[in-house]
Amino acid sequence: MTSSQFVESILSARYLHGEEKTFEDICRRVAWAVAGDDKEATGFYNIMISLRFLPNSPTLMNAGTDIGQLSACFVLPVPDSINGIFDAMKNGAIIHKTGGGTGYNFSNIRPKGSRVQSTDGVASGPVSFMGIFNAATEVIRQGGRRRGANMGILNVWHPDILSFLSAKAREGDIANFNLSVMVNEKFMDLVSRKMFDTVWITHPSSGESLTVGQIWSGIVDGIWKNGEPGLLFYEEINRSNPLPDLGTIDTTNPCGEQPLLPYESCVLGSINLASFVQNGILDEHELDDTVRTAVRFLDKVIDKNVYPIPAIEEATKKTRKIGLGLMGVHDALLMIGVPYDSVKGRTWCEHVMQKVTATAVDESRRMAEKYGAFPAWKGSTWKAFPMRNAALTSLAPTGTLSLLAGCSSGIEPVFSFAYSRRNTTGKSFIIVNPVFRKNLKKTLATMKLTQEERTKRENDVISHVHKTGTIQDLHWLPDEFLALFKTALDIHWKDHILMQAAFQKFVHASISKTINLPNSATKEDCADALLMAWKFRLKGITIYRTGSRKNAVLFLKDTTSDPR
Repeated sequence: MTSSQFVESILSARYLHGEEKTFEDICRRVAWAVAGDDKEATGFYNIMISLRFLPNSPTLMNAGTDIGQLSACFVLPVPDSINGIFDAMKNGAIIHKTGGGTGYNFSNIRPKGSRVQSTDGVASGPVSFMGIFNAATEVIRQGGRRRGANMGILNVWHPDILSFLSAKAREGDIANFNLSVMVNEKFMDLVSRKMFDTVWITHPSSGESLTVGQIWSGIVDGIWKNGEPGLLFYEEINRSNPLPDLGTIDTTNPCGEQPLLPYESCVLGSINLASFVQNGILDEHELDDTVRTAVRFLDKVIDKNVYPIPAIEEATKKTRKIGLGLMGVHDALLMIGVPYDSVKGRTWCEHVMQKVTATAVDESRRMAEKYGAFPAWKGSTWKAFPMRNAALTSLAPTGTLSLLAGCSSGIEPVFSFAYSRRNTTGKSFIIVNPVFRKNLKKTLATMKLTQEERTKRENDVISHVHKTGTIQDLHWLPDEFLALFKTALDIHWKDHILMQAAFQKFVHASISKTINLPNSATKEDCADALLMAWKFRLKGITIYRTGSRKNAVLFLKDTTSDPR
C-alpha cells in the first residue's frame, strides 16, 4: 500500500460521510458547519484545502454531522468513591464514542489496603481501577471511527506509586493508556542531589517505607524497558496556569500537550509550517494571516461544539482554551537548509513559535473586543487586556493530520526518510519523505552519473535508509547533505530536549514530543534525560528507546516491504 492509497483509506475509514468522496468534500462540510457566514466559511475552507491548516480529527469527522462533538482533548476528575469512579468511566466512554481522548489522574483514589468504612472492606487501589477503565475503552473502540485513548496519571507522592510503575511492565497490559507520573520540585531536587536513601513516603496500610531511590529506579527502569511512564512537572505546569483562581492542574490529555482543569476540553488545530516555505524563505505574512484565521476557526468550534456532558460544556466555555500548534517543522527546516540539531535551527524555531503565539494572542484580543472576553478572564493572569481565550497554543503529535497534509509530524524530527507505518487495522504502508527525495535527486544530478546510475543510486539510498533509519554511513554523499538530513535517531537526545525547550518558551500549554534514544542507550542516559528536561523547565517528557517495544506505529523495513 502506498502512502497516497493509505491516505485515501484513512479518509474513507474516518472522515468521509454520506455522499462525500473527496478531501474537498470534507473541507467544505467542516468549513460551512463551523463558520458564521459564507465569507468566513470560504476563508476556513481555503486554509484547509491548501493544507496550510487542519483541525483535530474529531472536527474533521464530526462537524456538520449528527454527532457534532468537535474537541480532541478532555480531562475528567476521578474522585475516591464508587459512584464518582464509575461516573468518570461512563463519561469517558461517551467521549471516546465521539472521537475524543481523556486524561485521568487517579491519585484521589485511596491506596490499596485502605479501610472502606461503608462496606467494612479494604480498597483495591487506583491501579486496579485503571484496568477497568482500560477494558471499557477497549469495548468502545470497536464501534468507533477513532481509537479511544487515555492518559493515566499518578502523583509521585501517592503510596501506590510502585504498583503504578509496574502496571505496564508486560507489553500489551493496559494498552489503551499512556502512563505518566506527576512529579514535584521536592522529589526532583532530592533526585538531583542523589539523596536516594531518603524516605519519601510510608504506605498507610502496609507500613512499607519507599525511598526516593526506589521510586526513581522504578521510573527509569520502566522508561528503559518500554518507554513508560512519562514525567509531568507539577510546578512548571502550574507556573503557567492562566487560571489559578479555578484551581491547580494535575492532569493532561492522552498525549500530554494539554494540561487542563477538571472537565475542561480543548479543540486543537495545526499549521503546516512547511507549506509557508518558498525558495528557502518563510512567508511570514502568509503565516500571520493563517494564524489569525485558524484562531477564529478554533474559537468558533467552542460555540458550535456538541458537548458530551453539561459539566464539560460549562468548564470549556468558561475558559475557552484552544490549542493551535505546528506540524511540518522538520520539513520546513530541511527546506531552508538548516539542520534540526543546530543552534540556528533552534533559534529559528523559537522565533517562529514566538511569532505564532504573539499573533494568536493579538487575534484573541481583537475577538474579545468584538465578542467579549472568556467568562473567567477577571480572575486570570491576563491582566493587560481582555482575551477571548485563556490559552491559545499547544503542540500536538499530529500523527494522522500530518499524513493528510503530507508533512513531517508535529515538531518531531523525521523518524526515517523512508519508513513503514502501521495503521489501526494492522496493515502497513511505506512513506518516503518528499523533501528528502527531491534533494537526493538534486544532489545526484550534480554527480557525474548516467541517468540509469542516478536512478539506481536513488533507489539504493532509499532502500538503505528504510532498512537502517540513517544515511550517515553513506560517506559518498556530500558532507552538507549528511549534516542536513539527519533522522530522529541521528540526533542526540540532548538536542531533542533542547528543541522542545526552545518551543516551550512560547507555547501556552505543553508539547507532545518523543525524546528518541538509540537501543544502546543505558538507564543512566534515561535518568540524565529526565533531569535535563526538569532543569530546562519542560512541562513534561516522553522518552522512547528504540526497539524497546515489539509493537510500534512507525518501524523500519521488514521482509515483506518494497521501498519503491
